[in-house]
Formats: sequence, C-alpha cells, structure tokens
Amino acid sequence: MMTVKRLDLADAGILLAGARAKADEIGVPMCIAITDEGGNLIAFERMDGGKVTSITIAIDKSFTASGAKKATHEYGTASQPGAPAYGIASAISGRLMVVGGGLPVVADGDVVGGIGVSSGTPAQDIEVAEAGIAAFLAAQG
Repeated sequence: MMTVKRLDLADAGILLAGARAKADEIGVPMCIAITDEGGNLIAFERMDGGKVTSITIAIDKSFTASGAKKATHEYGTASQPGAPAYGIASAISGRLMVVGGGLPVVADGDVVGGIGVSSGTPAQDIEVAEAGIAAFLAAQG
C-alpha cells in the first residue's frame, strides 16, 4: 500500500534511475527533472550528451505536470488553434509546457510530484518519463 504524500529526495532518485535506465536502453541521453507537488525542483540529471537546451525544458515539463496535475502532451492537444486552451503555452511567463515528456506522479490518487524529460522526440521523452514512474511505483510495492 502506498503512503507517499509528497516526493522526497529518495523518491526522486528512484524516478531518475528508472528514467535513466530507459534512456540508456533507447540510446538517447536525456535531461530529467523531478518536482514536488507544487512544481518545485527536487532533483535534476543531465545525462552525458543531454542537450543543453533541454535543461530548462525538462524542468518546465516537470513543473507543468506536477503544478497543473496534467501530462504536458494533453496540453499540446488542448492548446492547438481553435481548441479550448489555445494560447496557454504563453501562460506563467512561458513555463507551461505543451510538448510531451512531462507526467504527473500519482500516489494513492493524489499528484505528489512530476517528472519532466527532454532531449529526444516527444514520444521518446514520454517513454522515458513513464519508465521513471514505473520504477517509482514498483518501489512502493
């Protein structure tokens, strides 16, 4: 049974390790960010070869996923011209990300944080973020 109410540094390490393992497996060095439930950075890793431009993007993906409690790719769909959230990408001084790779971390039905991944394609970023969450959930039992 999970009893996590908020992510701590140990949880962040598990999320990072799971994501890093998947990034190694697919051969794409990533930038990986872990935030708490309020979008505050807990841990960050730039793998050797991770893009410098992806540092801020990964952090902002995690910020969006945890703070807004929604996957960034869901905002991508909702923010297209004519869609209900068109223009939201410029919100919060541009920190709100609408590109895939940011996922909320959920425990006991509550968003306890987020993971943001950047340096690959959006599909690769999502795959690596999902692996981080899978490792976290496995560690919770």
